[in-house]
Amino acid sequence: MNLVGSPRSAPAGASTVRRRKSATAMTIDFHNDAIRNTYASRRAHDRWRRSMRAIVNPAGKRVADIGCGGGIYSRAWAELGAASVTGVDFSSRMVADARAACANIPEIDVVEGDAAATGLAAGSADIVFSRAVIHHLPDLAPVFIEARRILAPGGTIIVQDRTIEDVLQPASPEHLRGWFFDRYPRLLDIERERRPATDGVTGALAAAGFANIAVTTLAEPRRRYLSADEVREDLLARTGRSILHALDDDELADLTDHIAARIGDAFPIDEVDFWTIWTASAPAD
Repeated sequence: MNLVGSPRSAPAGASTVRRRKSATAMTIDFHNDAIRNTYASRRAHDRWRRSMRAIVNPAGKRVADIGCGGGIYSRAWAELGAASVTGVDFSSRMVADARAACANIPEIDVVEGDAAATGLAAGSADIVFSRAVIHHLPDLAPVFIEARRILAPGGTIIVQDRTIEDVLQPASPEHLRGWFFDRYPRLLDIERERRPATDGVTGALAAAGFANIAVTTLAEPRRRYLSADEVREDLLARTGRSILHALDDDELADLTDHIAARIGDAFPIDEVDFWTIWTASAPAD
């Protein structure tokens, strides 16, 4: 298992140069009420919290969570001691979910806005965080330019997403996603099209004026399953997994059966997702 900062070799067949996906490749409608709370129900794992603290001390800082979804990581930043967290999402459905999930946390505000046009004031954030967002975007330049605008001098941007190397990590009871592509290879075609290349992200950050760019990896625990029924419920709800919206209901049921058969009785299972994390700083004035 790869921990924060550990090296990860590319699986066979992985390419380090890929084009950005087209805007039509998105597999999920984030505005649909059918996905209510599917991006709001988890709690960020302590390993993720440790990885963030290793990058930046959030205590007393102003955080902008761009593409906040249901507010899972907005809550986590507040719990890490941020003075304020502003969640931004382009989906009114996600904004409603995040506001409900964060209603009792006064440090958190959630607003509707685009990643390239957040509506936030210039220099209003010490940390800009974006998780599982850039693979949905056809062009990184306007998003990173906007992040640079809203960051205070010396502020930190943290971008967490999957490269194709992350996606291609071997399937196992701990890495259920690997079996998605075993059963439905066309899902891997979607991933190859939309997943960012490491050097493409670092180049876009540099072009936007960021400095001190660094790349690390994270094996982030997602959740613990105590039974096959819990796995089935999570998969059939497509919880937090946009790629599963490329399957119809019959295909999803078939995939769930396929994964359950592969797991057998190997419970409990601690599911892990593999990520790449890019960090950089806004130049100090």
